[in-house]
Amino acid sequence: MKEILNYEKLIEVINNQKLFLLYVSNPTCGVCKADFPKIKKIAEKENIKSYKIDATKVKKAVGQLSLFSVPAVLLFYEKKEIHRQARIIDFEELKFRIEQIKLIQL
Repeated sequence: MKEILNYEKLIEVINNQKLFLLYVSNPTCGVCKADFPKIKKIAEKENIKSYKIDATKVKKAVGQLSLFSVPAVLLFYEKKEIHRQARIIDFEELKFRIEQIKLIQL
């Protein structure tokens, strides 16, 4: 999972990646630390590009995405956010949404 270090890079990723997962966390968040390996494993298993943002370092991105709590998982498809989960991540729901998008791509 690659780290996005500034807002401009996030915009570049949104504009250039057809499908990707974005994980937003905070280094002082215990739930974020516990959820990160699970999210990373899902992204790898589903063979989907994935990126992470540290909410304390890229505040402009957090504001522009209207994120009010962490952890947050956002799924983007064709430059649009199509799925979002924050605070409590339902991993099965996330897998289901990824599979839905993969079916659309066929």
